[in-house]
Order: sequence, then structure tokens, then C-alpha cells
Amino acid sequence: MTRKNIAQQVEFPLNRAFTFVESGPVLLISTHHNGKSNLMTVSCHASMGFEPTLGICLGPWNFSYAALTETGECVVAIPPANLMAHVVDIGNCSGETTDKFPEFGLTPQPAVDVKAPLVAECLYNLECRVVNRSLVNEYNFFVLRGVRAWHNPAPTDARSFHAVGDGTFIIDGEVVNLRRKMTKWQDCI
Repeated sequence: MTRKNIAQQVEFPLNRAFTFVESGPVLLISTHHNGKSNLMTVSCHASMGFEPTLGICLGPWNFSYAALTETGECVVAIPPANLMAHVVDIGNCSGETTDKFPEFGLTPQPAVDVKAPLVAECLYNLECRVVNRSLVNEYNFFVLRGVRAWHNPAPTDARSFHAVGDGTFIIDGEVVNLRRKMTKWQDCI
């Protein structure tokens, strides 16, 4: 392989570096606490294992923080790209004053193992329990483990979307299948 046109690296502002390490798709976090269901938009998260285990960041200024802290459970939902504007709007209002399911035309469905509802319009829903709170005080980071997973077999839009971190988003596009090259992980696919 030959290298051509290699540009000199240019320093990037450290306080904006999160924009190039944003991980997976934008998430909706569904909680239920004190008789009220709520949704929250989250883009700061990390996949931590195949179990599945993931970490999410949300702080005490968020209405969902108290619900997650008190109940130790939630649903992590992956919204489709055609809900992107609603998902941004969900993140711009508080569950303290807005009943987000009806406000944004979303359908809560009962989960099996947690009290938080699934989001019917989402591509995937993962019922989760908090399994580690050791990083909450310092980093607002909750470690969740999935206990039951769901998928939407007939979504109106099967694409997810990713936050760049500056108010822009990337919508999933072309799928490239390299399974034949995954020789080390053949048992997993």
C-alpha cells in the first residue's frame, strides 16, 4: 500500500475532541419512577461488553437521573433516523414539566423485567439494570447490563443516527459485509 497526500496534523481543540470519539447511535433512555414514565436523549455512552453491558452519562440536573438512581433500571432504546427531530426535541425539554410519550407521539409498551416502558417506534429496546455506580459521583457514569432485548421487525426507517457533538448528526448509510474476514469470531456471527 502506498501513501499519498499525507497532510501534516493540525492541533484540534481539546474541549471539542468528544466530537470525533462519539460512540454509537443516539439513544433514548426510558425510565419509570413515582408513577411517571419519562424519556431522555443520550449520545454520551459506551459499549462495554458483549453481555450486553454499556455505560451512559447523565447528571443530577436531568429529571431521569433521579429515576435511574432510585430504581436502578431503565430501557435503552435506539430510535430510527426518521425520529431525529423528535429525539432532539426530547433532549431539549424536561420530564419534570413535559409528559414526553404523548407530547412526541411515541407509544410506551410494557417491558417484562423492568418498570420503564419500551418505545414501540424504536428499532431496538434493551431492558437494563444498573450494575455499577462507582463512577456516578465523579463522572455521572452509570454502568448498565441488559436483561432482555427487543427489536422492531417492521420499522418505517431502519437507519439509526449518530451525534457528532456539535448539533450535527450522521445517518447510517451503506452496509459493508466483511463477515468472511472475521475468522477469529466465526462463532459469534
